[in-house]
Amino acid sequence: MRVKIPHKCLSRAAKALPATAVAFAAGIFFSGCGSFSAKDLQPAAHTNLRAPAYPLITIDPYTSGWSMSDKLYDSPVRHWTGQDMALLGAVTVDGTAYRFMGEEKTPMKVIAPTFETENWNAKYTFTEPKGDWTAEDYDASSWDEGKGSFGSPGRLKAITSWRTPDIWVRREINVDEDMLGRDLFIEYSHDDGAEIYINGFQVVNTGNSARAEVRQRISHEAKAHLHAGKNIIAAHCNDGGGESFLDFGLLARADDNRKFAVAAEQKSATVMPTQTYYTFECGGIALDIVFTAPLLLDDLELASRPVNYITCRAKSTDGKTHDVSVYFEAGPQWAQNKINQPVKSEQVKNDRLHVLKSGTKSQEILGKSGDNVRIDWGYVYFAAPTDNGNATASSIGEALKVRDKFLKNGSLDNVYNPVADGNIANEPEALSISRKLGTVGENYSTFYVMLGYDDVCSIQYFGENLRPYWNRDNKSSIGEQLRRASDEYEQVMGRCARFDAKLMRDAKKTGGDKYAELCALAYRQAISAHKLVQAPNGDLLWLSKENFSNGSIGTVDVTYPSAPMFLYYNTALAKGLLNHIFYYSESGRWKKPFPSHDIGTYPLANGQTYGGDMPVEEAGNMLILTAAIAAVDGNADYAKKHWDVLTVWTDYLVENGLDPENQLCTDDFAGHFAHNVNLSVKAILGIASYGYLAKLSGKTDTYERYTQLARNMAAEWMKMANDGDHYRLTFDKPDTWSQKYNMVWDNILGLDIFDKSIVQKEIPYYLTKQNEYGLPLDNRRNYTKSDWIIWTATFGNDSSVFEQLIEPIYRFYNETVDRVPMSDWYNTDSKTHVGFQARSVVGGYFIKMLKDKMK
Repeated sequence: MRVKIPHKCLSRAAKALPATAVAFAAGIFFSGCGSFSAKDLQPAAHTNLRAPAYPLITIDPYTSGWSMSDKLYDSPVRHWTGQDMALLGAVTVDGTAYRFMGEEKTPMKVIAPTFETENWNAKYTFTEPKGDWTAEDYDASSWDEGKGSFGSPGRLKAITSWRTPDIWVRREINVDEDMLGRDLFIEYSHDDGAEIYINGFQVVNTGNSARAEVRQRISHEAKAHLHAGKNIIAAHCNDGGGESFLDFGLLARADDNRKFAVAAEQKSATVMPTQTYYTFECGGIALDIVFTAPLLLDDLELASRPVNYITCRAKSTDGKTHDVSVYFEAGPQWAQNKINQPVKSEQVKNDRLHVLKSGTKSQEILGKSGDNVRIDWGYVYFAAPTDNGNATASSIGEALKVRDKFLKNGSLDNVYNPVADGNIANEPEALSISRKLGTVGENYSTFYVMLGYDDVCSIQYFGENLRPYWNRDNKSSIGEQLRRASDEYEQVMGRCARFDAKLMRDAKKTGGDKYAELCALAYRQAISAHKLVQAPNGDLLWLSKENFSNGSIGTVDVTYPSAPMFLYYNTALAKGLLNHIFYYSESGRWKKPFPSHDIGTYPLANGQTYGGDMPVEEAGNMLILTAAIAAVDGNADYAKKHWDVLTVWTDYLVENGLDPENQLCTDDFAGHFAHNVNLSVKAILGIASYGYLAKLSGKTDTYERYTQLARNMAAEWMKMANDGDHYRLTFDKPDTWSQKYNMVWDNILGLDIFDKSIVQKEIPYYLTKQNEYGLPLDNRRNYTKSDWIIWTATFGNDSSVFEQLIEPIYRFYNETVDRVPMSDWYNTDSKTHVGFQARSVVGGYFIKMLKDKMK
């Protein structure tokens, strides 16, 4: 979706920046050298979790970079959507180069083209095949013949029409023998979930997601299944709704022109809440790389500052001294949605910094909304401080030429020759910074860089463009934020190290080592899936994006599971999760007697865009979370401001909550159904929450009335849901079961609405239903939601049972073959996720810590 937006934010931003800075900007910054305590560059705890994806740059839903491989140098740095985000790191030791971060793009030889090069021949069927349809010798003679690609009728890229939920495709390819010794890559696009096999061996399983033009290296194990001559690539794709698409091909690396072909040896990777640590060895030195996002939620000025750090330090390990230089490279992709968008790059003069600038030529502020979308307005910046000598240098130009400069001299030359016409799709462009660390001995030599982003305007809120929180009054600039980040580097690194140590201690005490490691991995993901802005009425808005769900902004049933983290650390942010929903109803824009599902599609928050309502779900969510805020704050002041609408929502639940009609709930991926037992729990606790708020507000009669109503409904619920040794999925279906995760709030808020025997019956039953990777959501399927398992584990009081329910979640993330930022929706009987990734709901992992805090 493209919307023309006036450049009001852009022009105001230009006025806010000093003459030596950029007129308007969105970007990445590299900066600084300095000394600091060695302990601030060591992880607070030893961890064993192999993350499915390692957080590197985590500023907001747009400025996001992850390593989706075990080794930092084994894959490109990628956005959470899977698109490559140019970020490369290398070090020279005595003239020999070693790559420690990212991959170099190299020319490819096409073995089997995708449709954009050639409409390829294939066999396909819309009927599920019998037997091993992926095998090389499978008989597919009865299948239809067609041309790839396949997709929705009328879709621009679809050659053959595909209208059904599923398609199975077999493609014969020919591989020359000399290609088998090269690096091979499967290239594919899919909408939605796809599985791809080479001669019967699975090489891709995307889960329930949609991505375009993915290029994935084929493992040595998979290559062993290829041979010279005829081979079969087989694929299955499922369309979960909306458009469908499938295209795939095979590539081989052509002549190797990589400048940093040799990688340093990675020794470790550790994820802490605000930092990710890597250690390497190469050429007789130890090299440490630390990525830091100072997301300290008790300091909103710092947490909203759009700056992350990368720190590197090197020392000798062989008793000798070594000449060491370090090289960082990024590209215009950080400010592009698609690689073929024309860009403009240049050096910007600044008295204190090397400043490199790049961005798209179109510059449509807030011009896109959607899920699988990246920012393409504003400018990306790379900067480093000047020095008295020539230790720090920078350059812009064709990537191979810039890298050559660094290799020849151990430094760049401060020459800036952007790619002609801004077409970087065929000629990658480098914006690079180098630093001579000089002679390195037994003591660490240290260098740090900063990455930042100024999106100029962040959100359109009911027709008005809002600036990011750090520049809400238009009195700051990205240059000022960068200066502060540089000035406060040592202080911030110390604060992050101390915060990480405390969180790990507290989480370990609460739930054990594995729980602590899960919380550490969840921390930055949960926060960076939000954007902080200030509403025109002064309200704080902490707006989530439904990453790889549907792209909605400010979704209530995403807020509900993510809220425990923000209730634990700062209720101002918990209120920021709710303020827009209260405003939407109180302004008269939303007229229904229950809350809206969302207020738009990120970043355009102009009113609900989701196709259906969740009446009981969202009313219960808003009431429970408002009560939780009051419980943490120790007063109902926030609730009093919204008493009228809270009353309307509560009365709706009184009428409609005990036995819900056919409707969606937060687990909408499971479909509509009526008589939802767990949803009824939410409605009853929503009513009880209103009673709790009335008590805190001195409304004794209201407290007694609604609390008694809730208790009466809970007693009725117990009879209706009882199924012997457990409680049902729906009131009308015996021999069913589900997780009753909503019941956790009865304990946390001390409402005492449900009989305690319910938990004593449910928990033992759950333990009989666990699979290898966790407790299914309910009896219908083997998939689960990791956040809900942790909530379910929390409403009991036995720490050993808690750990029994947590351990399979940990095992899944440690072993999953789907290398994406944590997916909360995955299969409990395999190492694959179903859908969703990089979502804020993992903030719900902190519910056990919140429960202990509330004690």
